Formats: sequence, C-alpha cells, structure tokens
Amino acid sequence: MGIIFHENTKEFHLCNKEISYIFCIMQNGQPGQLYYGKRLRDRESFIHLFEEGVHDMAPCPYEGNNVFSLEYLKQEYPTYGTGDMRYPAFQIEQEDGSKITEFTYKSHRIFQGKPTLKGLPAVYVEHDDEAVTLELILSDKIIQTDLILSYTVFENYPVICRNARFEHYGDKKIVLGSAMSFNLDLPDSNYDMVDLTGAWARERYVKCHRLHEGVQSIYSMRGHSSHQFNPFFALKRPEANEDSGEALGFSLVYSGNFLGQVNTDTFDVSRVMMGIHPNEFAWTLRKGEVFQTPEAVLVYSEKGLNGMSQTFHELYRTRLARGYWRDRERPVLINSWEAMFMDFDEEKVLKLAKEAAALDIELFVLDDGWFGHRDDATSSLGDWYPDQRKLPDGVKGIAEKVEKLGMKFGLWIEPEMISKDSDLYRMHPDWMIGAPYRNKCHGRYQYVLDFTKPEVVQFIGDMIVKVLRDAPVSYIKWDLNRSISEPFSQGRDAGFQGELFHRQILGMYQLYERLRAEFPEILFESCASGGARFDPGMLYYAPQAWTSDCTDAIERLRIQYGTSFVYPLSSIGCHVSEAPNQQTCRNTSLKTRGETAYFGTFGYELDLGKLTEEEKEEIKEQVAFVKEYRSLVANGTFYRLLSPFEGDEGAWMVVSKDKKEALAGYYRQRQPMNAPYKRLFLRGLDEEMEYVVEGREESFFGDELMQAGLVISDQACGVKTAEVVQGDYQSRLFMLKAKES
Repeated sequence: MGIIFHENTKEFHLCNKEISYIFCIMQNGQPGQLYYGKRLRDRESFIHLFEEGVHDMAPCPYEGNNVFSLEYLKQEYPTYGTGDMRYPAFQIEQEDGSKITEFTYKSHRIFQGKPTLKGLPAVYVEHDDEAVTLELILSDKIIQTDLILSYTVFENYPVICRNARFEHYGDKKIVLGSAMSFNLDLPDSNYDMVDLTGAWARERYVKCHRLHEGVQSIYSMRGHSSHQFNPFFALKRPEANEDSGEALGFSLVYSGNFLGQVNTDTFDVSRVMMGIHPNEFAWTLRKGEVFQTPEAVLVYSEKGLNGMSQTFHELYRTRLARGYWRDRERPVLINSWEAMFMDFDEEKVLKLAKEAAALDIELFVLDDGWFGHRDDATSSLGDWYPDQRKLPDGVKGIAEKVEKLGMKFGLWIEPEMISKDSDLYRMHPDWMIGAPYRNKCHGRYQYVLDFTKPEVVQFIGDMIVKVLRDAPVSYIKWDLNRSISEPFSQGRDAGFQGELFHRQILGMYQLYERLRAEFPEILFESCASGGARFDPGMLYYAPQAWTSDCTDAIERLRIQYGTSFVYPLSSIGCHVSEAPNQQTCRNTSLKTRGETAYFGTFGYELDLGKLTEEEKEEIKEQVAFVKEYRSLVANGTFYRLLSPFEGDEGAWMVVSKDKKEALAGYYRQRQPMNAPYKRLFLRGLDEEMEYVVEGREESFFGDELMQAGLVISDQACGVKTAEVVQGDYQSRLFMLKAKES
C-alpha cells in the first residue's frame, strides 16, 4: 500500500492490494487523470495512458501546438474558461467579474493517516498505518489562492477518499460559485448508472440506466439530502451484476444540498463529479479565509454490486459511525407514535411501557407531543420543555418510572424547526428562515429555524441540554420534517445569502457535536420524515437512522434493499407496525413483518394493548430471536440475493465473519398459481463447511448451497420441504450453522 511519486515524470500512483489511482502533472501544470481501477503493477511511467490528439476547432493554449487542448484531456479538477468547454469542478469569481483561473502544481506532501475535516463529518482512521494521504497543492498566483486536493487511500479497503480546500491569501475577495468534492474523468462511457430515488415513504428505489451523451444527474436543493435522491450513485459495466463485474461507487459524506452527475462527451469520456449543489451557493473568501468541501468516498469493486456495498458497509460501520454505540448491540425498542400519536398522558404512557416490559422490550421511546403545549402539529416546536399537563413530573419523572420497569427511556426531538404558535417565535420571529416581507410556505404547519446564526444553535442546544441533564434519557430520535423553501437569513447582507444552505448544515452538525460530546452514551437515531436525511454525514453523528415512515413490510423490502446499496444493516432502523398498515392499509402477518425487520436495528411501532395473547407470545419470540442474532445481523457480511424490483420475490442474507453462521430471508409478494420449482442460491458461505439449516433434516455443504441452491419450492410441486405457508405477503427465514468438525 502507498502513494508513489515518480519525480521524473511527475506521476502519482495511489495503490493498495486491490486498486490503483494514477494521475500526472500535465505540461500546463494542472493534474491530469491516467487510470482508476483494479490494481496495476507500478512502473516508472504510465504516461502512455495520457491521450491527446489533433481535434479540429479545439482551443489550444500553446502557439503552434494543435494537440494539447483541455477540452479533450482527462483531468483531476477542471475549470471552465481556459479551453475546457465541459462542466467544471469549481468556479471562482473575482472582483473584476472574471471567472478565469489557472491553478498549477506548487508542491505536494504525502503522509501516513488521514486528517479530520474542520466542522464536517468524514471517514476516520484509528491508527495512522490504516491509510496514506496525499495533499496536492495547486496555486493561482494572480488571485493569490491555493487549491489543495486531498486523496486518502486505505490499506484494507478498495477506497479513495477525496476532498478539496481553497485557501485565499490575497487582498481582494473572491467568490466561490461552485466547489465539487471531486472530479473523475473516465476514458469511456460503457457503464450503467445506478442511483437511489423516491419520495416520502418510498425512499431509495433502485434505478438503473445506460450512460448516454450529455448530462445525467441526481441532486437535492431542499436544504437536506432528500427523499427524492440519495447522495450516492454507482457506475457498473453492463455485464456486471450483484456478484461479479466492475462497479464504481460514489458517496458524499454530507447532509445538505448536493449534486452528483456524469457528463458524457462526444468522445465517450465520462466526467464524474459530486459535491455541494452550485444552485444558491456563493461563498465569499477574504484574506486568510478557507473553504473546505465535504468528503467524497470512491469505492472500486470487481466483485459486482454486492462487493461494492460490502465495502461501504464495513467502512461506514467501523470508520464513519463512531463513539460508544458504534460496536455495541442496539436495544430492541418500542416507539409510542403509532400507538398514541400526540394524544397521551402519563397513565397512557406507563400502560404502554408496562406492556412493552412484559414482552422483554429494552427501550421505550416517547415520540412527538411531550413538550410545550403540543396536542397537534400546529404548535410548540422550539419550546423544548415538558408539557406538565401530560407529564406532571416532567421528562425526569416519566423516564425514572419507565426505568423502574426495567427498560431504558428515549425521547423524540426536532430541534431545527419552529412553530408560529410557540413562545420561541413570539420572542424571536427573526430566527425563522425566510424574507419577512415575503410569504413563507409552511410544511406540516412548521418552519425552519435559522441555524446559520450561532445564537440560535446555542439557545436550542441549551434547552435540550437542560432536559437531558435532568432526566435519565438513553436514546434520542432527532427528526426533521420539512425542507427549506425560502432561503433567506434575516438581518444578513446580500453576500451572505449564498452561504445559507451550507452554513445551515454546519450549524446542525455543530449542535450534534455538542450533544454527543456532553452525552456520549446516548444512542442518537437520525430521522427526517423517515428517510429524507439518510446519508453518510448523519451516520457520523448518529449510528442508526429511521429508514422510512413507511413501515409496511412488503414496501420495506424495496426500501431496505435499496438502502443496503450503501448503508450497513447496523444503521437501518426497521420496526414492526400494526396491520392493516397505517400507510398502505395492507394486511401482512406478524411473522412477515418481523422477518423483514430482523435485517436492521429492530423495534416496534404499534399499540401492544390491542394484541391477542397469541400475538404477544409471538412478539416475545421475535424479541428473543433478535437478541440472539443481532450481533450477526449488525456485524456480518450482507448479500442481496433476489431483487424485489425485478419480480414478486426478494431475498437477502447475512453471513458471520468466520462463515460459521448465516441468516437468509426469502420474501414473496404475491402467490403464483401452480408455482414452478424454486431454488435459492446462497452466497458468502465456506465451500468446505457443512451447514445445518434449521427446519431441514439434511445438512448441506457450502458449495452445494451456493451452486445447486437451497430448494424452496412450494409443496404443490411435490417437493418435500418444510411446511410452507401459501398466499400473498409470505416470508421464510433460513438459519444456517456450520456443523462441528
């Protein structure tokens, strides 16, 4: 592993045992891309991969040289205005209106480890020998600004982390109009683009389409990463599938407005970039000021999409999530929302808590409605003190009473929002985002607090800290239920408004950091109307996220399947809710609901008092199962087996690191008539190990289970299998354990 610099040819080779990333300093002093992919043996020079040629009508910077033109060269961090007519990675406006820049090689440094990013989440290392970092320093002497491109290559992961930093030392101010976290020019366009799209309650649907000439992009301009697009996409070769073939994954460690795009030109070069969305972005730098972009994570896989996802899972679970709860088993919880909504008092809360304790549930979460005078969605956001009409002894009293039942206590908050009917709004109407002389849209009857103002972040933080210091709170569900629709910070000058979206996210990160530092043993779960802010930036602060407000088991097959493209199971909040489901009105069995939710952080969202005794016994069995296998689910290697987007079946499995245990889930959305024979082809097992499958009389070697498959045909086909329930919305669980030798 290492970063090799060839002095004579000014080439950089970033490599480990799996990947190589190679670029050079071109004759104009700018960095040019040579190769990214499977590991190459190092050699003195790769300059033969540098492709240039005569192109009619191309702008060429050197008199008499008709070959060198930035319009057709593959670059590391391109700009617009010096010959390249494609989309730039950045743009800087100077005081005279010029946006022309020329950042050329100044120096570089290579060092062990990985630096943190001030004020921003990022992947980290625990020991410096885990990674090597290159900082490539480019300079534009006319505008007196340095551009530092940072590359980190890991020893044990096929991963490159990238970011960019602008350091301005000139007397005249400059304005960044865009600043992507990375650019990568690939030499061909023979890829399918895979991205995760959706809307509220149907987040992260998997979409796949061929690259074509022009721009294809994903984005958010909502002030958060959004239900609509996740800050991730992959490029895979057309023949690549879940288990084989080349796939490149791109993920942005950021929670705000973003843009990810591929610009395929007419010579089949695919320009990939990702970063803060340039719309509504204009960042002023004065002398001595610095702008740091968020981090982008690039993953290379020659083992298909599963291989790509497994790298993201391991990296994000162990080197992005952090703190007390990173490696600990997560408690089985019950959330009060679907049982009581905001209509509760202490008696109702304790009744539900006692029922949960009797079922061996470990954590009780009191959701929305405990603060201010909040009986519905129209009031009290911003008034973070307990409503003593409902909780006469405050949060402290109810939390202590729940703990006496043998459970931990959790609380819901939404600190970035304000209601017009609130004490906070009556005191500080100027703390609401939006122009005072314009109409302001509401969403869910609420508005957004201006977290670009330090006094707002401090004030909200002080109220929440007071509650948490006073009461034994073990868990916080941090919600966000609307977007920024009128981006304007009251009392700020015109130049500030282009900084609002990014500063808003920095303020949110600052509050998270404060609460985590003071309460390191609280388990934070991020939420944003379900999955509107399920992104790597949040995973840095909260090791798990509420995956979607849709809790229907069949719909969750698609949501959880798509989420698994990037995010580890330890981060995916999965709960069992009532039937008929409150979002889809679909009836599914308690068995199917549980066996879908096992593959994530597990809990319940229902009124336990409405259950039959048989259902309560089934829940106790589910809770016991989760407690026995939650470490396997959280820490094992996950494989997608059958896509619920491609038919009426879905399947996945998780395998322990030593391959001695595995848990597979198979799901059927609709019952076929006169069903054909079916086999489930498992993955990740040891070919030489002999496995016992719970419920089967025979044992099977790993090679057979992966190559011949596990017979799962219906009994109607005449195949002798375990008892199979017929009908729609069915699930089957297969527990595998290696036989002792």
